[in-house]
Amino acid sequence: MAGENNASPTFVAGRCGVVSLGLMGGSFAKAFAAAGTEVFAWNRTRSTLELAMIETVKGELNETTIPTCELIVLAGYPASTIEWLESYAPLVSPGAIVIDTVGVKRVICERCEKICEPHPFTFVGCHPMAGTQYSGFARARANMFKGAPMVVVPPAMDDLERATVLERLKELLAPCQFGSFTLATADEHDRNIAFTSQLAHVVSNAYVKSPTARDHRGFSAGSYKDLTRVARLNAPMWTELFLDNADHLGHELDVIIENLTAYRDALAAGDDDGLEALLAEGDRIKREIEGR
Repeated sequence: MAGENNASPTFVAGRCGVVSLGLMGGSFAKAFAAAGTEVFAWNRTRSTLELAMIETVKGELNETTIPTCELIVLAGYPASTIEWLESYAPLVSPGAIVIDTVGVKRVICERCEKICEPHPFTFVGCHPMAGTQYSGFARARANMFKGAPMVVVPPAMDDLERATVLERLKELLAPCQFGSFTLATADEHDRNIAFTSQLAHVVSNAYVKSPTARDHRGFSAGSYKDLTRVARLNAPMWTELFLDNADHLGHELDVIIENLTAYRDALAAGDDDGLEALLAEGDRIKREIEGR
């Protein structure tokens, strides 16, 4: 929540800043640029920033341009997101909105909201539910978020102020064409994302470690492709995300290990009735989830 301050805004209406030009940040920058929105960017690797300045971003997000942005998108890893905000928060315009794109919310929201407290801008935790198994600015695209859900963790403030901030945020993010905005607490987000995203990455990454994976050519089709798509990942980034959500992810791993053990035990015992029951149960649950 922004600190109490009567200072006048210094931002140019609609202007955006993007911190880190990887897959997520690059896609935000390209979406804004495609809609005619002025974008300034910061990136740790100078060559990537220079590439982006050719046709996507207007210039560098620095001490001069930070105060001119109405929206700033923090699209780096968890630790670097917090580090950037700690360094540059005093330069953010009064009345501006700062969001993040990090895949965990408790650690990010707790730290970033605390950094924000003395300053007259608002931090809103966000997580765009989109992406690919690839990374980097070269893989970013302007339509990455078209139709995708955006999870939003609103800061602590009164209902009217919160509604006003969220409406402004939707307007500022309009160039990205998100399909929906889902409000959640930081813990609700992290608990759900442990199942829908993090567990899937762990299972996929572990699955390809079978020695059979090197001999499967000619024997695989859709099932293999579906299950292994996210085995390819950015290891340093996902390590941070997993450790920042270790309790919820650990619980989901315990559940799936217990369930897999049940299948293994049925196979070992030659228990056809038990195995069929396990398979039927999974099929039934999937159909219920999909409303069929």
